Amino acid sequence: MTVTTTKLTRAAGLCAVAAGLLFIAVQIAHPPVDAALVTTTEWAVRQSAKVLMAVLALAGITGMHLTQVRRAGLFGLLAYLVFAAGYLAMLGVELIGLCVLPSVASSAPGWVDDVLAAATGGTPAGDIGLFATLSLVSGLTYIGGGTLFGIALFRADVLARWAAALLSAGALATATIPLFPGVNQRLFAVPVAVALIGLGISLWRSPRVAALPAPAPRLDPAPAP
Repeated sequence: MTVTTTKLTRAAGLCAVAAGLLFIAVQIAHPPVDAALVTTTEWAVRQSAKVLMAVLALAGITGMHLTQVRRAGLFGLLAYLVFAAGYLAMLGVELIGLCVLPSVASSAPGWVDDVLAAATGGTPAGDIGLFATLSLVSGLTYIGGGTLFGIALFRADVLARWAAALLSAGALATATIPLFPGVNQRLFAVPVAVALIGLGISLWRSPRVAALPAPAPRLDPAPAP
């Protein structure tokens, strides 16, 4: 199979669509998180899906950035880097949830509950080391990066602008979760997920990559004899 820019761009679009669908799927009927849950098969399945979602989303937004790199300029690059850092940090959080927490849930359930509290926006009762910093960085870069990246995509006007606007608004709305304690915070994932799906479809249908054919080199006219 010949690898082309168009094929890679469309693959990135499909990755974004899959990430959005997974982001919605893992929120459906999600039980309360505690030390007892992390030893179950359901936890392993959900965490595996979240890890895959973070990887696919990172691939998807990379493809999006490459479609508009020339139009977005330095602002777009910085927005992409922050958003990518958010998904990398999220990947670390979810891998810890998948690979570490189940192995210590029976011996240190209090510590696991504190880690889960930090991961879901709560306040841990004890010391959880650098995980608290990782969780904070994950949240800040996800919100800030998503907001800025959505603006960059909207300004570049390469992909669907409604989806770019929804990404920015959805990421920013996540910061308001503490203001609505009675609302299921998992609902705040839906706008970003729908935005990823919309942007992914737009990327797949119109792979107008920034790496357009380079202009032919200009040849200096031969000097007159």
